[in-house]
Amino acid sequence: MTATYTFDVFTSLDGFGSHHGDWGGYWGKQGPELLAHRLEQYRDNPGMVFGAATFRSNAELLAGDDEAFDPWVRKMRTLPATVISSTLHGPLDWPDATVVRGDAVDVVARLKEESDVPLRSHGSLSLNRALLAAGLVDRVQVTVFPVLTGKTGDDPVFAGVEDFDLELLEFRTLDGRTQELVYHPTRHP
Repeated sequence: MTATYTFDVFTSLDGFGSHHGDWGGYWGKQGPELLAHRLEQYRDNPGMVFGAATFRSNAELLAGDDEAFDPWVRKMRTLPATVISSTLHGPLDWPDATVVRGDAVDVVARLKEESDVPLRSHGSLSLNRALLAAGLVDRVQVTVFPVLTGKTGDDPVFAGVEDFDLELLEFRTLDGRTQELVYHPTRHP
């Protein structure tokens, strides 16, 4: 059986995955429904997959007192993680992370075949763009925060991806303002 792979990403309405402004985390739009829903998504203990850049930034951001972080982030940090990198070396400052070298497409194809649990990647934009192109992403989960970051937006989430048709699988509004959309991507002919 092949494990399901979810590309999970946060974005502003105008498509940026992060910002260099004074918005704060979640663009200042987190609420109790969003945080509880995020924690619930990690209940089944998925295997995490990260690219090197996202792993480095997460490891740096999450170093220190675990109690300072949202419960879903603490949960994510306890899950087994595969870090695809040719530059990182272990041991890593992450409880259950393993560095795997090699082509990301080959690594994730193998993980999907071997994993007994669903796989999830939060962020890792360039990694997930390559996996989309290779047809390895089963679900694209986009959490859209109600902000426009034209001046301060960084990291356009889908910059350079090929054309895909998206079948809407799930949608919800969290805290009366934030949208979560889950799609199955299919390459557009």
